[in-house]
Parts: sequence; structure tokens; C-alpha cells
Amino acid sequence: MKGAGGGAVAPGDYVYFKSIVPLHKISIGPKLWRYYDFGPKVVPPLVCIPGIAGTADVYYKQIMSLCMKGYRVISIDVPQVWNHHEWIHSFEKFLDSMNIHHVHIYGTSLGGFLAQIFAQHRPRRVKSLILSNTFLETHKFAAAMPWSPVVNWTPSFLLKRYLLTGIRDGPHEPFIADSVDFVVCQVETLSRDDLSSRLMLNVNVASVGSLMLPDSFITIMDTNDYSAVPQQLKDQLNERYPGARRAVLKTGGDFPFLSRPDEVNLYLQLHLRRVGVESKPDLVQGFTRNGTAGSSKDQKDGGDSISDSPEDYGHRGSGGSDHDARYRGSESHDSDKPIPTSTMY
Repeated sequence: MKGAGGGAVAPGDYVYFKSIVPLHKISIGPKLWRYYDFGPKVVPPLVCIPGIAGTADVYYKQIMSLCMKGYRVISIDVPQVWNHHEWIHSFEKFLDSMNIHHVHIYGTSLGGFLAQIFAQHRPRRVKSLILSNTFLETHKFAAAMPWSPVVNWTPSFLLKRYLLTGIRDGPHEPFIADSVDFVVCQVETLSRDDLSSRLMLNVNVASVGSLMLPDSFITIMDTNDYSAVPQQLKDQLNERYPGARRAVLKTGGDFPFLSRPDEVNLYLQLHLRRVGVESKPDLVQGFTRNGTAGSSKDQKDGGDSISDSPEDYGHRGSGGSDHDARYRGSESHDSDKPIPTSTMY
């Protein structure tokens, strides 16, 4: 979205989001965590992990939609960690600092890979996964970046240029074009160490091992038009989790959470309901137009709620064991109505 002078103009809903939802920054050891945390604290959180080019801000449409329906959403920046072992320990300390024992994770691109790595090594903490345009191993990315040993000495502008070459250039339809513009603006906010550490996470040779999480607690959400992740790697992911639910977006590009938020938010809500997460719309004080922030406390009085109860969406799909005995959470929703689209199975 461009202004009259050629500069980027923030979308109006993003400006409103920033005026309502506070950005948190905490230091845990040497790591600075930047994140949003919104929605009723009694609800098990959905943690959103972005790709290399993303920040906590790229999921603002998910925060606005899901929190109004009574879900708790935490969107994070990946901190400056330089290998996958460091990521696992740092993310665990972050959750500990917030007194969060169990999470559901929505990861896109590199964020989806990091979500799987964490689920592999800390299986008791991850209750479900939503994986979008992501992969199982980094060998192909490592081979495509032979200069990775000198990434720590590479100037910031070259790292940004390299990163942005991975985003497909136009022409795009308007919503996809706006999503690319938004992410490019977010890349400009990243420091050299932010960029280099994320690139190292993407090229450090590693692969996801076996997960204890049942396939029925995994949803794979991919776009059918294009993404920076090669189709071969996405096919490999689908083969690894044959019993996972599939949510297919016909279009959306690399950033469907921005370009197709209504579809993405519906699939996220479907997933959370299916794995037993109960929303608490009665605890939502909300995104009100009078400027008061939404409550994350257990408040049932005070302020008008802007959220209705979530619609009875749902789908049975293939793989009937949706509520595996290994999951101990909220009650299941066996009475869900069929999803009004043929793109989830």
C-alpha cells in the first residue's frame, strides 16, 4: 500500500490494532522477546511464529479476529538465536516466564519448521500444530546459500536484499500486493543481527524427527498458487503427516494470513475447536471504538462485548480419531456442523 509520495502507508486496521493491543518486550537472559499477547488468559494460547521476513506484527489480523471470539493469541518475533538447540531452550524459557505450560502453535515458513523442532524435543508442551507453507528439513536452503559462513559479517542492506529476492515479484492482485508491501515494511524494521540469526536458522542443516503428537492434532494449511517454499518440500511435509487435516487455499501467496485473513482465521478456529480449545467470548471486553483495550483478565462485567459466540463450524474429514486419548484438554465438539467449503479434508 503506497502513499502519494511513494512511501508505504500502514493499513487502517493495523493502525487501529496498534492503538489497542500493547506490544510487550521482555529480556530473558541475553534474549530480547518482542510479542503481543491478547485474549482471555484462561484459554490455552495459540502461539504464532513467523518466517524469516515476519515479525509479531504480521499476525495482527489473526489477533483481532480470534481474540474477539474469545481465544488467546500470542504472536512473537523470533529472537536472536543462532541454532536450533538455542531456539528450543530460549522458547521454553519464554513460555516459563509467562507461566504457560501447554501451547498450540501456528507456524508459517521457518516458523513452522521451528514449531516442529520444538514439538519434537518438548512433546509434552505442544498440544497441536498448524503448519503453513513450511518444510521438514533445511538441506535445500543450505545448498542455496553457500556464503552462510560469512553471514555474520554481511551488511544489513545485502541481507535484506537477499531476503526480499525470495519474495515473488509482481504483478499481484491487490490483496496479495498489500500483504507483500506490509511484510517488506516489517523487514525494514529488522536489525542486521535479527536478519543474520534467522538466515542461520534457515540454513543450519537439520531435519525434523518423529513427533509424539498424533497426526489428528496437526493441520497443514498451504496456498495453491505459489510460495517461497519449494513444492517438493511441501509435498514431503504432507507425506510425513498422512493423517493430518488439510486446509487448502487456492490463492494467497507467501503471506495468506495477511492476504486471505478470513479463510485463515476460519481454519485456525476450526482447528482449535477440533482439538478441544474452548473459546471464552464472555470474557472478551474487546476492541471497542471508545479506545479501551480488550481485557485479558477474567472479567464478566463492565464494557460491552463485541464478540458473539463462534459459529458452529466444523468438519469430520478423513482420519476419524480427532480426539486422541493422549490429548488432555477441553471437551470435544462432536456436534460441529460441516464446514461450508470443500477445501478442508
